[in-house]
Amino acid sequence: MKKLLLLLIVLCTVSCKKYVVSFEQPTNMELDNIKLEVFIDKEKVQDINLKATEALPTYETVGLSVSGEGKHLLQVKVKDTTFSFDVKYPEEKFIRIITNLKPNGKIHVGILKQNYKYKS
Repeated sequence: MKKLLLLLIVLCTVSCKKYVVSFEQPTNMELDNIKLEVFIDKEKVQDINLKATEALPTYETVGLSVSGEGKHLLQVKVKDTTFSFDVKYPEEKFIRIITNLKPNGKIHVGILKQNYKYKS
């Protein structure tokens, strides 16, 4: 039984494909408690609540599972606006999402993508 459980764990970790996504917690207090809804291939996978800090930005990192390799659609919905990004797996496996406030009061979401870990 132990061998079967160990084999199942090993297969799951080898076969599970994930994007590692870091959400920057903003320094702008006007963005405190803003809710981000995250979708991969139009399927909701995560809700993130931003928590503004007055010091350096911090990051909340999550693993988002994908069905397979290739191109995927990553969408971030904030209030009434949806931001869409094409990302490739595994070439762009590590993603950083950055939210900021424009001078006109609109919220903007940006993305950085790469195939190796970000250094904090």
